[in-house]
Amino acid sequence: MKQEVFLPDSYRPAEDEPFMNDRQVEYFRRKLLNWRTELLAGSRDTIEGLQDGTRNIPDVADRASEETDRALELRTRDRQRKLVSKIDAALRRIEEGEFGYCSVTGEPISLKRLDARPIATMSLEAQERHERREKVHRDD
Repeated sequence: MKQEVFLPDSYRPAEDEPFMNDRQVEYFRRKLLNWRTELLAGSRDTIEGLQDGTRNIPDVADRASEETDRALELRTRDRQRKLVSKIDAALRRIEEGEFGYCSVTGEPISLKRLDARPIATMSLEAQERHERREKVHRDD
C-alpha cells in the first residue's frame, strides 16, 4: 500500500525537482482523476438531457434543428468517451511507473507538455516526427 502524498493546492511541478517524484506523480494523478470525473458528469447530463428532451416537434425545420443539435452533442460525447479511455491509460501508466516518459524514446516528456496534456505519451519532438511521417504517408 502506497503512502498518501501531501500535496498543497498551490503545488505545480517544477523543473528544479526530481522528475516524476512522488509529488509530481500525485499532482498528475489528481489532475487526471478530476478531468475524468468532469467528463463522466457531462456524459450523465447529456444522457439525461437526451432522455428528457425526447418530444414530438411538429415543425419540420425545428425538428431538423433539434436532431442536428443532438447529433453534434452525441459526437462530442463520443470524443469525450475516447478521451476517458486515454485518461484511464494514463492512470495505468502512473500505476506502472511509466507515466511522464516518451513511449518512443524513453526520454522524459516536458512538465509543461504534461501539464497541458496529461494524456501525452510522446515527447514533443517524437510527436512532431510522428505527425510528419503520418503526413508524408497520407499524401501518397
